[in-house]
Amino acid sequence: ELMEEKMKKYFLFTSAALALIFFSSSTSYPWNGRGHMMVAAVAYNKLTPQTKNRVDALLLLNPDRDKWIEELIPENTSATKKKMMIFMIAATWADRIKSDTDYFTDGTHNGNRPPDDPSASQNIGYDDLARHKYWHFEDVPFSQDNTPLPTVPTPNLRTQINTFREVLSSDKPDPLKSYDLSWFLHLLGDAHQPLHCTTRVSLTLPGGDDGGNGVKLNSPGPANLHSFWDGVLGSGNSPLTALNAISTLPSPPTGAADDLDVSHWMDECFKDAQQTVYKTPIGAGTGPLTLTPAYKTAALKLAQKRIAVAGARLAKILNEELR
Repeated sequence: ELMEEKMKKYFLFTSAALALIFFSSSTSYPWNGRGHMMVAAVAYNKLTPQTKNRVDALLLLNPDRDKWIEELIPENTSATKKKMMIFMIAATWADRIKSDTDYFTDGTHNGNRPPDDPSASQNIGYDDLARHKYWHFEDVPFSQDNTPLPTVPTPNLRTQINTFREVLSSDKPDPLKSYDLSWFLHLLGDAHQPLHCTTRVSLTLPGGDDGGNGVKLNSPGPANLHSFWDGVLGSGNSPLTALNAISTLPSPPTGAADDLDVSHWMDECFKDAQQTVYKTPIGAGTGPLTLTPAYKTAALKLAQKRIAVAGARLAKILNEELR
């Protein structure tokens, strides 16, 4: 009986520890969850009633929808706000599957380089259990020390945005459109995060710094430059927190929301990285470096602008193109 009691305690301790590890690992997403949900919240407020009904119907087909309602949306939430929050959470789905054991990491470089076979660019819907991490970014290289630039792997963020957008405007079946919408909500946000659009190549990192992941920062704070930019809008991944945070956003620059050319978005993103991200105190090498208050202020200002623009563009595309 004593041994049985010890085993019970060990099992409870181990289960609690594993739950803590899972919770910790599943609450950190690019732009982080708050950033992606803020993009979606901005967009949802600009959708027409017809478009809202269409996205609501498509997201009914996401296999995780019931889990979102049960685990992430307060019980007393109104039906109208619940639909909005489902849309917001759907924008984080492509990151949530990174810690979902039903899915697997494909490709190389911890899944950040596409496999050399047709599965890398397949678009078959929810039956596809590959995580496709390499769809989240397009590492366009630049160098400050004349290091030769590597080629940009495909498929990537740019190719997939175009693929999913084409399906959403087509007569393809709703189950496929639901999968593509869930990805599209997320990737449009990624396309406005500067470190999802570039990699700095140098003599010390001739293959690139993986969008700032290879630039270490001094503690306390995020471990690397990419993590800092992912979380610059603040922590907290509840949809209610994200919804409240959109009141801090500026209005998009005049005309920016009307520019629906993905190539222009990626160019903006790339320039933002060079002009703001890789500036003092981000010097040459891999660090560790210490961010200054001025750098952090500039980063927050840029991130808020990019979130506002992304949300406005997302709404315009869905209103005009979703069928």
